[in-house]
Amino acid sequence: MTVVCKLTGAMHNAGISTIERNRAVRVIRKYANRRLYDTQQSRYVTLEDLRRLVLEDEPFRVEDAKSGEDLTRTILLSIIIEQEQADGDAEVFSNDLLAQLIRVYAMSQPLPLAHYLEQGTQLMLEQQKRFQDQWQQAMRNSPMEMMREMAEENMRFWQQAMTRQSRDKDDDA
Repeated sequence: MTVVCKLTGAMHNAGISTIERNRAVRVIRKYANRRLYDTQQSRYVTLEDLRRLVLEDEPFRVEDAKSGEDLTRTILLSIIIEQEQADGDAEVFSNDLLAQLIRVYAMSQPLPLAHYLEQGTQLMLEQQKRFQDQWQQAMRNSPMEMMREMAEENMRFWQQAMTRQSRDKDDDA
């Protein structure tokens, strides 16, 4: 099955639902003055706004306002560069890794690296989400959580008992 990539509009084979395939791709136009315009919201946006769209899994395509050329990859790379520069502690691309990537481009027969990186990153994200879900489930079932729930239940019981006692006294009077 051939589908359109959420971010780039490129054609890929994948097993995703018809609903997701048919989801409208937001068009962002890049003007000569380097400004980005969101045609859906009719406003100028920043790279940070586009980063949020990526995090929210909102599909978009960046195109040159004049030629219509797809600039999505270039903009996504710009977002990564900004992210790498903004937070030195969260560095993903070491100097050694970047040098290795440059060497891959220089090979006479470049490796199908993009496919492996996409699959590896997707697997890592899925495992991270599964780990977080399992951790949250474990925390919900922890002894401290059970004690907290029991304390809340006891508080509700005593509040209801006090309210009933107060009503009974009012009825007797």
